[in-house]
Amino acid sequence: MKKIVASIVAAFALAGAAPAFAQADAASEFAARDLFDAMNYRTLMAGVMKQMSQGIGTAMRSAAMEAINSDPKMTPEQKQKAVEKMEAELPPAISAMQEALSDPGLAEDIMVETIPLYARTYTGDELKQIAAFYRSPVGTKMLASMPGLMAEGMQIGQRVAMRRLGPMMQKLQEKQTAK
Repeated sequence: MKKIVASIVAAFALAGAAPAFAQADAASEFAARDLFDAMNYRTLMAGVMKQMSQGIGTAMRSAAMEAINSDPKMTPEQKQKAVEKMEAELPPAISAMQEALSDPGLAEDIMVETIPLYARTYTGDELKQIAAFYRSPVGTKMLASMPGLMAEGMQIGQRVAMRRLGPMMQKLQEKQTAK
């Protein structure tokens, strides 16, 4: 269980990692801050984090069950004991992840560290154009629907990935058992 939680935490950390290649100028940083205001970024991120928080239990349980059920070395009795242990250990892990994701400071920290990325990637003029889009009716609609779209997209991604990774993991475990 600890490995599953550590893997999820590492995935979040790696997904948010951004290389620092170039320095942004002050005008681009200012325009990036204005863009984040136009995007209502704090609220957007709070919605995304809420969606992630709501799905984290299902994702963690699914990953743990997949690991248990695909282990050819375990007997049915051992698998049952592993499931019982997972079910006992999972709720506190889910609660801890949900608490971390619901911290309002998380969205602020992400925003502060993401602004330079946008400022390095786009010119000040480009950022102003993007901000203007997000202030338009269709941009506002996009921002309002984004947390739900991202949550559904993550579920789709997990489902598609598990269809591919499940059989691959089974084959790897079978090779390990054959040795």
